[in-house]
Amino acid sequence: MALSQPARFGEDWSDDRVRGYLNRQPPAGVNADFHVLNTAYKHMRAYDFERFICFFLEEGRDINAVNEDGKTLLDLVRQHPISLDFVHILEDATQKAA
Repeated sequence: MALSQPARFGEDWSDDRVRGYLNRQPPAGVNADFHVLNTAYKHMRAYDFERFICFFLEEGRDINAVNEDGKTLLDLVRQHPISLDFVHILEDATQKAA
């Protein structure tokens, strides 16, 4: 399958592009808030993810949403040794939401 758009690295993401992840539709049976958090984590740099989290919280979405195994995104990201920046972002967001 051919890619419709070539990958570009190091480009700046607009607020609209970052916010666009809030509208990602989950597969059936998947928590919508967990889905958008996980998708954003997989596709964004830490700087953009931090901006995304601000938009996410402004919408009143659930930073503690869980997957089908009962795990939050923070639970999962803590298992990734090179994701410390994301761990800090999620920990801060969790504290703000409390």
